[in-house]
Amino acid sequence: MKRPWVAGTILLAATAPAWLAACSRTSPPPPARGGGDKQPMTDWPIYRGDPGMTGVAPGKLADRLTLRWTFKTADAVTGSPVVVGGRVYIGSADANVYCLDLATGEKRWSYDAKDAVDAPPTCMGGVVYVGANNSFLYALDANTGTLKWKFETEDKILGAANTFVDAQTGRRRIVFGSHDFRLYCLDAETGEKLWEYEAENYILGGVAVADRRTVFGGCDSIIHVVGADGKAVRKIDAGAYVTATPAFDGGKVYVGNHEGAFVCADVASGKIDWTYEGEDPFVASPAVTADRVILASRDGSVHCVGRETGKRIWAFPTKDEIESSPVVCGGKVVFGSGDGRLYVVRLADGKKLWSHELGDAVGSSPAVAGGYVVIGCDDGRVYAFGAGP
Repeated sequence: MKRPWVAGTILLAATAPAWLAACSRTSPPPPARGGGDKQPMTDWPIYRGDPGMTGVAPGKLADRLTLRWTFKTADAVTGSPVVVGGRVYIGSADANVYCLDLATGEKRWSYDAKDAVDAPPTCMGGVVYVGANNSFLYALDANTGTLKWKFETEDKILGAANTFVDAQTGRRRIVFGSHDFRLYCLDAETGEKLWEYEAENYILGGVAVADRRTVFGGCDSIIHVVGADGKAVRKIDAGAYVTATPAFDGGKVYVGNHEGAFVCADVASGKIDWTYEGEDPFVASPAVTADRVILASRDGSVHCVGRETGKRIWAFPTKDEIESSPVVCGGKVVFGSGDGRLYVVRLADGKKLWSHELGDAVGSSPAVAGGYVVIGCDDGRVYAFGAGP
């Protein structure tokens, strides 16, 4: 069930504590509404779940999951979902952005983006921000799907946007990368461009925010560190071009490259702390816990390494290459594979707890929220799983 290569994602980080207030999580909004300004613990409002793109979900996940519903689109669903306020937001190659009810899978609305939507949405402040292959970033009302504004770049947008609140002005900002080599910062309310930063090759992926820094990898083989003003702070040699979204946490960047090397880099010094050598490209995003890093590779395995040392703890093989990014929740790791299955394995030792065969290869990454696992599939369906017999 081999899949043609789909350009992966990237990551950015650019913030201070005031910026992170945009993603604070308190009481949940009413289930019928989406995109509250303060996200509850049961939400997954952005690709990888949090501004640093660490891929760790709060709460617990059952050892065995039950299929709750499926929703059929008209083409492959390779992008990843987000979940806010009891609603699922996801794009499809059929050129639509969908809003679905988390409990039932019922369609609430859809928006025609006029081209494939492979990028994961971001839902914040009552607005869904999502890029499409026609070079536009769309801002849609989370409750109705009504277009608020759109911003045109010079090439397709494959990665997730992120939002932050500017520490000086108090205004919300949107940061995202484009295939046109540029990182953009926009005013979230109006879509006005505030600045852009140019890399030396394609930016294929998503955005993270932390520590007043923006960090992303590109096809120029560089891990770029960019300040809140859009100015370059540091450039770190990644060894080969990066098509995965790094995780950024505790001043460290974790990312794999297309030649099978996964690195942990220190942003302050620009030095590589450790390298984990694989045999195939890393195009999935890692999950980073307090003491472990979970990597998915095109070698068909998920690898668990020590966060401090990069030494292997365990590896779990599937029957095909993996582009789906793993999520850690309650001592479990959940991910999809090109072999067409969704897996849950134990974080402690990599033992398989459960798997479920879907209709085709899985390149989408799971969203884990409120006991649900939601994921897209190349068969054109969105699948939702929950606890139960």
